[in-house]
Amino acid sequence: MIRQVVGMFWLKIRSMRRVCATGIALALFGGVAVLTGCAVGPDYRRPAPPDVKSYTAHALPARTAATAGPGGSAQSFLVGRKIEGAWWSLFHSPELDRLISMALAHNPSLVAAQNTLLAAQDQVRVGQGAFFPSLSGSVSAARELQPLQSAGLTTDKAAGSTSNSPFSLLNAGVSVSYAPDVFGGVRRQVEGLEAVAQEQRFALEAAYLALTANVVTAAVTDASLRAQIVATKGIVAAQRHELRILQRQVTLGGAAESSVMTQQALLAQTLATLPPLENQLAQTRNQLAAYEGAYPADFHDPDFDLAQLHLPHRLPVSLPSELVKQRPDIRQAAAVLHQDTAAVGVATADMLPQITLSGSVGHEALTAASLFTPETLLWNLAAGVVQPLFEGGSLFYQRRAAIATMRAAAATYQDTVILAFQNVSDVLVSITNDARALQADRAAETATRESLDVAEAQYRAGAVPYTTVLTAEQSYEKSVIIRIQATAQRYADTAALFQALGGGWWQRKDVAPNIEKCCGVLP
Repeated sequence: MIRQVVGMFWLKIRSMRRVCATGIALALFGGVAVLTGCAVGPDYRRPAPPDVKSYTAHALPARTAATAGPGGSAQSFLVGRKIEGAWWSLFHSPELDRLISMALAHNPSLVAAQNTLLAAQDQVRVGQGAFFPSLSGSVSAARELQPLQSAGLTTDKAAGSTSNSPFSLLNAGVSVSYAPDVFGGVRRQVEGLEAVAQEQRFALEAAYLALTANVVTAAVTDASLRAQIVATKGIVAAQRHELRILQRQVTLGGAAESSVMTQQALLAQTLATLPPLENQLAQTRNQLAAYEGAYPADFHDPDFDLAQLHLPHRLPVSLPSELVKQRPDIRQAAAVLHQDTAAVGVATADMLPQITLSGSVGHEALTAASLFTPETLLWNLAAGVVQPLFEGGSLFYQRRAAIATMRAAAATYQDTVILAFQNVSDVLVSITNDARALQADRAAETATRESLDVAEAQYRAGAVPYTTVLTAEQSYEKSVIIRIQATAQRYADTAALFQALGGGWWQRKDVAPNIEKCCGVLP
């Protein structure tokens, strides 16, 4: 019997929805047009960009200092020039491009950020469901036995019921309920959910930017450490050669034993610098493997060389007024402020009357044949208003807490903007000064190399003691390592500038359509 009733119900409900349920829904929507007002609480407006014209206290030079060798080219600042989405391609390294492509495809943190965004966008759609009435259908069948007097039934032989005999009670209906968003509490909730989705959108971009910048920095570090190891091994070879010469001189009586001991100590000190460099190199390789989403044992990418990296000559520098639109962390802070602003409206609406409209239509009968006849029709319409009168002050303090949270978010946003400008200023100053430092370090390396050559020639001629050679050798060793570190720093400074300016995420072409649907995110 239940199966029969269910089948009849779904055949009938199509016409019921067109006639009865639709009529109730229209009635409810008619009430919505009257009852829905403006949303209470403050309206969010994106904070205006700071009124500053420059990132640094002093004007930037037209070009940085230049020197010979890898990474020594002069760089110029192009104010207002757009940043490329794939900014790392300016280093002209196929190995670096491939490594970043692998990292973007396989890095777990990026996958997590993408799915967190999709979940936040779906939560927006969940919240938007409250804008519409809730429509549900029901069907039930029951077998009962009741005294005729208490049930108010009469004998109906045609229907098959007799006194004190069990009977079937069938019910099928459609109900509609709706809570009009009179004061905009639901709209503010959805607004907050949309802000959460925007926050996650920029969290994804922040993760994307951090990953690409970290890969570039790690690749530069890898190349720097390899160059330092090669230079150190070259110094070790030279020191061993000098040690062999001293040992022969001691054998022939031409040098003191102390000279050999001093050279041995110097060689041991140089050898002691190799294990830390090799340890750092191994850790950097492991970090690159993690960025690529691979295990250290499975990472076999080619070695990086500083000479194979091209230092970008022209550096785009965004206008200060554009930085707040480009930095993902600033846009995240703005989205948090938006959430907290909407929360004030939700807390305000909770203090005001809540209106509920409901209606239902259905049929109730003793037999399936008579279930959908006009005589068995049942319907009702209802409305209710609930006004909180006393909640122990919880609603008042809830709203006051929401206001304080909003003000805290505004302060956090301001702090984020200030730190972003500080970040850009620090990088611009570093690019300028580190170019001068490399120029000086290159000159120092050249001078110490020439000094060492002269000292060695004079020593062979017997004009100077061997301590002079040792001093020149130590100076040259330090200058080579310092020059390599300064070269790597220029590459790292360039990557840091692109990261500080936002990395050109709005120029990207690799964003999946279902991720890019979050509205209002472009600068």
